[in-house]
Amino acid sequence: MFKKVIVAEDLDTMNLGIEQVLRDLDIINFQQSKYCDEAFLKIRKAIQDNEPYDLLISDLSFKTDHREVKIASGDELVQKVRELQPNIKIIAYSVEDKSYRIKSLFDNAKVNAFVSKGLNSIEELKKAIHMISTSDQRFISPEVASSLQEKNNFEIDDVDIKILKYLSAGTSQDEIIEIFKSTDIKPNSKSAVEKRLSKLKDFFKANNTIHLVTITKDMGII
Repeated sequence: MFKKVIVAEDLDTMNLGIEQVLRDLDIINFQQSKYCDEAFLKIRKAIQDNEPYDLLISDLSFKTDHREVKIASGDELVQKVRELQPNIKIIAYSVEDKSYRIKSLFDNAKVNAFVSKGLNSIEELKKAIHMISTSDQRFISPEVASSLQEKNNFEIDDVDIKILKYLSAGTSQDEIIEIFKSTDIKPNSKSAVEKRLSKLKDFFKANNTIHLVTITKDMGII
């Protein structure tokens, strides 16, 4: 079982639940941080002191306040921690249900578990901690397990990335089409670009173009 744990979670109610889980598992050496920056600094210092943490439990979304932050999301935190301490076990603990984002956590940040916050989250968190402490198996909550199992027919390609990057820079859809035509990027018809945008919005469950850009920025795609 894990000996030293750090929790990155900004909601007191969630922290209390996680604390109870850890105590139920006889894990008494743990620290909690409400800010990603603070959690990252604690992890780095623990490594410098030769007393590293062996488990990070992190939420993905953190509310902003008066503090200026360098690491604003749990996605970014787990990625940076994985690079800093490759052997640490990581559990993402979140209400997130977007399949692409969850898959990205496993594929890019190499998280060991994803636990959905919900009715069964306490028991699932216990199962996840036990599983990844005793094996190299990954844990994912049943309700979002399809994120790793399903193979989507839609895949993002270089043209999609270009469209997203142009949109994030404030370029209009008509301007993007003209740029594509002038640089011989295909497809470059209005209907083709509109179709790609529609698929991207559906894929990322975005309400509109601005929401789409925000989501893909947060996920590090652009």
